[in-house]
Amino acid sequence: MTVNTEIARAQTFANDGFVTTGPLLSMEEVRAYRDIYDRFLSGEIESGDKRSDLGSHEPRRGGQENITQIMWPSALHEPLREMPLHARALETAKELIGDDAVFDFDMLIHKAPRTGVPTPWHQDAAYWIDLPDKRAVSIWVALDDAVLDNGCMWYVRGSHREPIRPHYATSDGKNIQCDCAETEPGATAVPLSAGEGVAHSGTTLHYSRGNTTDGVRRAYILNFRPAQMLRLERERGYDVGLTENVRLVRNSEFDAQS
Repeated sequence: MTVNTEIARAQTFANDGFVTTGPLLSMEEVRAYRDIYDRFLSGEIESGDKRSDLGSHEPRRGGQENITQIMWPSALHEPLREMPLHARALETAKELIGDDAVFDFDMLIHKAPRTGVPTPWHQDAAYWIDLPDKRAVSIWVALDDAVLDNGCMWYVRGSHREPIRPHYATSDGKNIQCDCAETEPGATAVPLSAGEGVAHSGTTLHYSRGNTTDGVRRAYILNFRPAQMLRLERERGYDVGLTENVRLVRNSEFDAQS
């Protein structure tokens, strides 16, 4: 990748609040991640209270969850940290938000076939504690081709430059959402091929449709923020759900990264 390409990508991220990353994984690597991912879904790799349903506000439509979310897969299964995605995503994060970017947390979000439950519109920062430096980037990596009908990401271009919208609880009180729609000016769908990624800021409005296809939609998301803000986050007791039942607890990781 040329310096000009990196500059252009960083400028698009700054202007729009999201930008595609291009391929981050080869198909051979995608298959390796899918294997681990499916071991999480089957329960072979235990996730305890890190597993939840982002679609729990809708009646169950098959499978264990409507939209399976597993927080901190790399803490639950240490080998993930030594695989290529974390290093490549960190390189992209530094390109987009600065050289002081470090890893904060990761998650898996899975939409099973024919579940058809959308992920509600929201801004990630509405879940987070307030920090003086707002820089943050989430890198959403497709492990299956992500298209309109199985739940590719949608963003509202430029929404990251506006105040965070009022968010309210979903009907079951377990997640949050805000008022937005695909018809809003700037709303943009971002289909991806398996192995490709899209990066968005912490304040960019986003959502995805439910999976109405016969295939699965697996995504791996990694979040990064400045090292100083990660330290402040942890000092304030916020670790995005990392708790004692995780086998590998990295309580002092931010010190090593800063």
